[in-house]
Amino acid sequence: MSQSTDPSYYERHIFFCLNKRDNGEACCSDHNADAAYARCKSQVKAHGLNGPGKVRVNKSGCLDRCAAGPVVVVYPEAVWYSYVDAADIDEIVESHLKNGQVVERLLTPPHLGR
Repeated sequence: MSQSTDPSYYERHIFFCLNKRDNGEACCSDHNADAAYARCKSQVKAHGLNGPGKVRVNKSGCLDRCAAGPVVVVYPEAVWYSYVDAADIDEIVESHLKNGQVVERLLTPPHLGR
């Protein structure tokens, strides 16, 4: 996608909740979210998907879906994923970020919020 013909700077953003709660409440940080974020960044770069007109991997504070954590959300599609391990992150990168195909098995259940 050409940056000059697309009104957005990136084709997709993936936001990783890295929120840490000190009061004992559930939070994504307790589920290795930092490692998943780093894995996604490296995989996006390895696939040549990073940069203007492509994909941006972002850190986020609380996304208010704590009960489903750890979570990521991909925009502009607004697709929410709950993941468990590096293999899940690799599948999101390969399927959704690279090929535009939603990973159905990792979709966050719509009723799960905070």
